[in-house]
Amino acid sequence: MGFEDGDIDGVHIQSLIEHADNRGILIQTFRIDSLPEELHPVMSYVSYTEPGVGRGPHEHREQTDIFAFIGPGNFELYIYDNRKESNTYRKKKVLVVGKRNPVLVIIPPGVVHGYKNISSNERGMVINYPNRLYRGWGEKDEVDEIRHEDREDEFYKDFTR
Repeated sequence: MGFEDGDIDGVHIQSLIEHADNRGILIQTFRIDSLPEELHPVMSYVSYTEPGVGRGPHEHREQTDIFAFIGPGNFELYIYDNRKESNTYRKKKVLVVGKRNPVLVIIPPGVVHGYKNISSNERGMVINYPNRLYRGWGEKDEVDEIRHEDREDEFYKDFTR
């Protein structure tokens, strides 16, 4: 049983506005008053991904990811609803995001996600503001993720085409 294209419950995609002047650009990646009340980031990290390289796909048991794709670089973002109890179970969404399409994407627990840098020669940058600490307080807990790239399953095969 494959995935069908469509929107996914709980996944929120918000266009980000670039403000440019003679000094450069400014992009507001999120505001606490624009996020759901129960979703407050507890940390932040920036990752850079080489051209042609992907990260994921994986999902979290409890963590919600809040990704800002603003550039440099462009990505194909793959999102799959793997939550059996969801109204949008087995739905899939693929977007091009980053420099060409700056967005904030909220991905709830149980939604498989991964992204691939589709830029020809530019590193891609992603900022994440998750609502859980990586490996918990003091980094003493287990990592909250199911890594599909380790399984080479249906998500991984679709992602690497």
